[in-house]
Amino acid sequence: MWKVKIGSRRESCCDGVSRRHALRLGATGLFGSLALPRLLELQAKAAMPSGAKAKSCIFLFLEGGPPHQDMWDPKPDAPEEIRGPFRPINTNVPGTIITDQLPLCAKIADKYTILRSHSHRDNGHSTGYHYVMTGRRANFADGDNPIPNNDYFPAVGSIVARELGSRSTLPPYINLPHPMTAGGPGFYGAEYAPFVIESDPTQPDFEVKDLQPIAGLPESRIAMRRKLLSGIDELERNVQGRAKTMSTYYEKAQSLITSPDAKKAFDIHAEPEAVRERYGYTQLGQCTLLARRLIEGGCRFVGVDAPGWDVHFNCFPSLQTDLIPYADRAFSALVTDLEQRGLLDETLVIMMGEMGRTPRVNAQAGRDHWSMAQTVIFAGGGTKPGQVIGATDAQAAAPTTEPVGVNDVLRTIHTLLGINPDRQYYGPLGRPVPLVDGGKIIRELV
Repeated sequence: MWKVKIGSRRESCCDGVSRRHALRLGATGLFGSLALPRLLELQAKAAMPSGAKAKSCIFLFLEGGPPHQDMWDPKPDAPEEIRGPFRPINTNVPGTIITDQLPLCAKIADKYTILRSHSHRDNGHSTGYHYVMTGRRANFADGDNPIPNNDYFPAVGSIVARELGSRSTLPPYINLPHPMTAGGPGFYGAEYAPFVIESDPTQPDFEVKDLQPIAGLPESRIAMRRKLLSGIDELERNVQGRAKTMSTYYEKAQSLITSPDAKKAFDIHAEPEAVRERYGYTQLGQCTLLARRLIEGGCRFVGVDAPGWDVHFNCFPSLQTDLIPYADRAFSALVTDLEQRGLLDETLVIMMGEMGRTPRVNAQAGRDHWSMAQTVIFAGGGTKPGQVIGATDAQAAAPTTEPVGVNDVLRTIHTLLGINPDRQYYGPLGRPVPLVDGGKIIRELV
């Protein structure tokens, strides 16, 4: 007769069974109904990082490739064709400089961290976007893909939605002001796709489309439709495929339409005018403000896609007028606002693009694609603020410290959110797929 002691105070899960004991019991056949997936679930729970710092994440994606040397990693001693026309300024952290195009961020540098040594080897826009969001190299050529373009591997937002679930009636994963091209759920399916707000919050008539009841439709008709829908749902309860997917969409849409909390979170017009001006009346600024409202309302992951950073030609006027100031204002306002509301410690904020830009200004007065060096900005969510991690060479061309890769960033994000990055799900081919494919935690950050 087998005797196995369980309930030890060491190495035990929250249900009192340790990972080792669970695997031992499964191997002996004593858990007759415990199939391999359940064993793997117990194993994943036992390996979960303890003490999650962040409850949610705001991901500001500067699509196209922001020039790190013109923003966060200036090279004042380099020739002008490398350093560009912008000049360095001191921040409120002694010894840390950024360019004069980021004066607002310079005043709050003690509240965020600059990672200057991010580096990878994908110089394509759509392929690089796919890599950054999923941690996997794309299986298509750059520019030759549909939108969304990750039909297999889930993006980080979908992983967060699946692992952490909802905190309110708001969807756990939201994109704005349009879909993030590589931000889809992959083989997770439509249940974990982002809710997309395809409206411009800078417009006076901004509202979230399709979330208002049909004008003139009496409550009795609405109630009848709900009853009919619930009857159909009951018939299709065990049906898989598109019918089940659509049922999920209907349920989510109904909960949003009838939710006072959702309406409140989406109502950016309720913000004081001074707050809206602080973020800036730009698409990036107002989307960032709306992201804060959504996180405050219970959303887990908000991805803000900000295009326009593919600066190949005559880049400096647009950088100086339209791009960097908007990012400077939006990011500084967000971090300050979250701190004042007591939300910064539990909200992880990330700002990055899919790549950096070439060290040397080209013949058309622009900068081209350059994935070998890029800067990523982190704030809140358990990160250590007021520091610079890593460094690049005199031309901002490559890290001179240990490079930080895409999966290092993703592993760190998951860990800060309390998600086990090594947890595995089975893909369509029946193979186990880990949430993060390798990488290591950025120890200096956490």
